[in-house]
Amino acid sequence: MPEERKTCFVVMGFGEKVDFQTGRKLNLDASYHNMIKPTVEEAGLRCIRADEIVHSGVIDVPMYEQLLKADVVIADLSTYNPNAFYELGVRHALRPFSTIVIAEDKLNYPFDVNHIVIRRYKHLGNDIGVGDARKFSAEMKEALRVILEKQNNDSPVYEFLNGLTPPEMAQLAADVAAQAAQTRQPSAPAPEADGVTLRVLLREADEARRAGEFLVAKRLLTKAREVMKPKGPDDPRQEDPYIIQQLALVTYKSKQPTPKQALEEARDLLETLNPATSNDTETLGLWGAVHKRLWEQTKDAPGDEAARHLDQAVRGYERGFYLRNDYYNGINLAYVLNIRAKRAASPEEAVADFVQARRVCREVVGICDEWLKESETPAEDCGEEEMVKYNESKYWVLATLAEAYVRLGDEERAQDCLRRAYELAPAEWMKNSTEEQLSNLRQLLADPPLKYIKADAV
Repeated sequence: MPEERKTCFVVMGFGEKVDFQTGRKLNLDASYHNMIKPTVEEAGLRCIRADEIVHSGVIDVPMYEQLLKADVVIADLSTYNPNAFYELGVRHALRPFSTIVIAEDKLNYPFDVNHIVIRRYKHLGNDIGVGDARKFSAEMKEALRVILEKQNNDSPVYEFLNGLTPPEMAQLAADVAAQAAQTRQPSAPAPEADGVTLRVLLREADEARRAGEFLVAKRLLTKAREVMKPKGPDDPRQEDPYIIQQLALVTYKSKQPTPKQALEEARDLLETLNPATSNDTETLGLWGAVHKRLWEQTKDAPGDEAARHLDQAVRGYERGFYLRNDYYNGINLAYVLNIRAKRAASPEEAVADFVQARRVCREVVGICDEWLKESETPAEDCGEEEMVKYNESKYWVLATLAEAYVRLGDEERAQDCLRRAYELAPAEWMKNSTEEQLSNLRQLLADPPLKYIKADAV
């Protein structure tokens, strides 16, 4: 009977997460699938992340079991993920050795972990640079080899509490396995065909979203939310913001049962993430998007509901832009400022919003140009999923540049950016979204908000 492969459990977030210290959005799936998992498997270990565990009931049981039993744990602390810090602490308390800590190179880690060896890698936001990934992979393979052969203490708990005895692994592992069997919560990673893991649900939801099948994506993300939802009032965990953000996105894009009802449902989802005080720029951008569209639904209705939605859209996009300095929040901030300028109650308010919109557009052009300059095209042998994500990101950058140039009155550059964007063969809904936004913007700019703002100043 062949010897069972050793196991490596990876502690980290999943999906796209915002690093609140820097305002950057990092795709943690890119770190895992393009760098960590391939490296671990090339080193001969079986690699598991929490979203790859098939389980029933509470995820905590198999998660704690992996923290106890895994031959190696890799903890990625990128984005200052509190769950990752906590799970790293649990591992350090349970096992004196075989734990590796990593983080992307811009993480400012706190005092309590500054005496732990943290291996750094460079993250580009949407992906991992090929050269950096290869270098980091070689370092990780060597670290895995050494940690499995020598088993030196790497836990500060056992380092500083000299003489502390770790749990009796054989008996404890048997007790944990018995408990898992009794509660019918299998903890071993299973092939995707044997059950639906969180990873499968999120991947299929992402594919449905890209294809414009928003109701399908909504159903899958609703199921993913149930998997990760706290079980009862005594469960201290919080819902994962990434799942709620994605669910809100596909909910409002589904336009079902009506566009306004879909938007209101998405708004209610986002309210669980406290957008009024949140520093999560993804939440703020979605909050702005929902209220921008709610304004469109209510702009001709009597009363001040439309004005309230427009102010909320400005507030969401503005906070998101100045926290993160990103093109998405920036270009949409400029757009809603133009709308508000046209509907302003006084000349001073109109001019203020009008001028700010132009200034933001100039900043957005610089941000997009920098992205195109710095973003590294995936290697020819990269996976199809990686190339699709890169092309989608590049499409939105070029479409944003086109909108910014329209706002700044440079139609020639705008058309060139659109041509380059459409060469990437975007999904039909993406192209339609761009065309609709540009059409609406041109209508706004065709009629400046006040007679003393000259048309050639647009």
